[in-house]
Amino acid sequence: MSLGANSGTYLDQFPDEAKLIRATFYSSFAALFVGALMGLLQVLHRVDILRLIPSEDYYSYLTLHAVLLVLTFTIFFLVGVFTWGVTTSLDRGLEDLRYTWAWYGLMAGGSLLAGITIIGGFFDAIPLSAAVLYTFYAPLQAHPLFYVGLALFIVGSWFAGIDWFRSWWAWKRENPDERIPLPTFMALTTTLFWIISSLGVAISVVVFMIPWSLGLIDQVNALLTRTLFWFFGHAVVYFWLMPAYMLWYVMLPKISGGKLFSDPLARVVFVLFLILSTPTGIHHQYLDPGIAEGFKFIVMVNTMFLLLPSLLTAFTVVASMEHGARQRGGTGYFGWLRALPWRNPVFTGMALAGLMFAAAGFSGMINAGMNINYLVHNTWWVVGHFHLTVGTAVALTFMATTYWFLPQLTGKKIWNKSLGLAQVLLWFIGMTFMSNAMHRAGLAGIPRRTAEPQYSGFDFQPAAGSVAELNMQVVIGGTLLFISTLLFMLIVVMTVRGSKVDTLPANGYAETLSGPEDAPLVLDNLRLWAGIAIALVVLAYALPLASIIGRHGLFGPGGSPSPQFIDTVVFTGQAIFDSLVGVIR
Repeated sequence: MSLGANSGTYLDQFPDEAKLIRATFYSSFAALFVGALMGLLQVLHRVDILRLIPSEDYYSYLTLHAVLLVLTFTIFFLVGVFTWGVTTSLDRGLEDLRYTWAWYGLMAGGSLLAGITIIGGFFDAIPLSAAVLYTFYAPLQAHPLFYVGLALFIVGSWFAGIDWFRSWWAWKRENPDERIPLPTFMALTTTLFWIISSLGVAISVVVFMIPWSLGLIDQVNALLTRTLFWFFGHAVVYFWLMPAYMLWYVMLPKISGGKLFSDPLARVVFVLFLILSTPTGIHHQYLDPGIAEGFKFIVMVNTMFLLLPSLLTAFTVVASMEHGARQRGGTGYFGWLRALPWRNPVFTGMALAGLMFAAAGFSGMINAGMNINYLVHNTWWVVGHFHLTVGTAVALTFMATTYWFLPQLTGKKIWNKSLGLAQVLLWFIGMTFMSNAMHRAGLAGIPRRTAEPQYSGFDFQPAAGSVAELNMQVVIGGTLLFISTLLFMLIVVMTVRGSKVDTLPANGYAETLSGPEDAPLVLDNLRLWAGIAIALVVLAYALPLASIIGRHGLFGPGGSPSPQFIDTVVFTGQAIFDSLVGVIR
């Protein structure tokens, strides 16, 4: 596509698709608001400052917080972003809007079903409950409608990806010799990755969790469902990140005033994510004794390789920003930083999100290493880490780019850009407080996933500061984050209620210094990369899954994912019994 081929906003070019993207964004924002409110209630409850919810309901609130923010908010926004990217870069609308609205309906219906089931746990009179957290594997069990809702939501996201492929296939028939435009390439590789990586959780939900929750089977293999979940559970991190990466690649250079440094490097990054992101999930199971250490070591190595696309992204995006700054008059080794448009909330929000993601990469290396993972496993460190990834790298990018997308989708100016700048800065400051305290608390051994972390009659002091100081940082950070969310919602609502204007910038994305013509043709061979991705998944998971099923059966003994402990208890009990019999004799 020639970026200058069309003039006007996205709404002018694709009015029907703009309506669909608005629906996905508004659904995303609703989930963000409710999820953020649940987060504030948890923070105040956990540190024992203001307890507005009973402790027995804490886990339902935690489940609602996680599912809405980790799945609903992120995935609704990203399907809108990729729809924008595909239609803009191919310069054509979607093939069949009835099909498009069908996948949106599946996603919306599934979200409502799962959400209502979780909320039902707040009321004794309603026979619904899903206090199973975001990690919804056995032995915790939710109402069947929760799993049905999740299944509908995931299938809807698959159909969205197929919609983008349909547009590309139609475009390809008309342009057989053209390279895949970069935003479309990113959407298609992400779709392939998502379908591969979400197969694990789809199998877990449909084959095991739904029949088990309906009473059709008596038990499930807990370790198997846990492993199938983490087959998806870590890969989904990259499903959130890949649209954020796309926005960093195609929007940050444009807003900086320059061009993308390298189209080929961007394609390499997305190919690496496609082939490397899925065979890494077992690094969440280092403490599961039912999986051999050798398998865990292989996954640790796979996980470390994922540093490569992130480092390539850091180089390419920063180089693109520097190019833009120098086009704006920036000079010197670091003086060009002052020439960047820091007063623009779109730029500042994305830049700060990228900075936070760099910090998340360092803490993620701790999680990925087998030996040092043992120190922080199931502590607040892990919570601090994913609040830097999905909570900032992704969420802050999505909120910041909303200030660019909303005018394109509605034809209306952002209500108050200065307030938007304050909003993204407030989010960055709030997350700095909260994630810093969570990481430090994790090093002190303070656990996650609990409503009652206080220890009666027990006191300890971290190496620096105190537990009270850590809790106060979390409260300050969580409160600032909720205020930032309210500001964001206010700006969105006031913008949507505003009047249309004719002075908005035209739709488009960054041009490149090194374009697709410089990229090897093999990079566009999606079948090849999908095949390699599947092969790596088979190599990483075939033997561990075969071992789990062979040892405990497809539906297993149920209960604990720690079979060695069970065997030890049985063995010890039998030994004691034999000894007593010998004494009696």
